[in-house]
This record gives sequence, C-alpha cells and structure tokens, in this order.
Amino acid sequence: MGRLTTHVLDTAQGCPAGGVAIALFSVQPEHRLIAEAITNADGRLDAPILEGENLMPGVYELVFQIGDYFRGQFNDLPEPLFVDKVPLRFGIAAADQHYHVPLLVSPWSYSTYRGS
Repeated sequence: MGRLTTHVLDTAQGCPAGGVAIALFSVQPEHRLIAEAITNADGRLDAPILEGENLMPGVYELVFQIGDYFRGQFNDLPEPLFVDKVPLRFGIAAADQHYHVPLLVSPWSYSTYRGS
C-alpha cells in the first residue's frame, strides 16, 4: 500500500521543526485541497498525509507555512520574510510506493529530495 509522508528540519537551529502547518493539494487533474496537518515535536506528522486508495498517480503540492514557524523562533527577522510559504510540487507515478518528501529549511533557504 502506497503512502505519502513528510517531515521538516530546521537547518538554522539544527533541529526538527514542530508546529508547522502543512496543506496537501492535488494539482492534476484538478487543483483541490486534500488534507491539512501540523508537524509534531519531531518535525513529522503522526500519520501519512495520504495513503492507500486515496494515493493515486498525479501531480501534488505540499505547502508548508514555514514563515509562521520562524516568526515564533526568531524575534529579529525582517518583514516580509525571505522564506514564508514553501510550495513543493512533485509527481507520484506509482501509487503502491512510499513517497517521502522532507523539507530542510532556514529563514534564508530550503531544499527537498525524495526520501525513504
């Protein structure tokens, strides 16, 4: 059974990013909100954000509300923030696989990869 998981790592402080709001959208065939979740203290979700028969091939987008997280961590960030909402658009080709999409982020940069 396939599943989609994610986690957020705060590379500025070298720790997991807890309390980050995440929204998952289906982009193709239609753009629509599928799920919303908040990372736990380990920077992960308590369960896959999408799994089983709900996980279908297509294009998806995770939107991380990372600006709210960093506003709570640092008092001296300039407004508007350099990194605020982080959209990660990616494709799922095989619905029976595990897709793990981590976000490594600081107030000044971010990166991702397909994890395991």
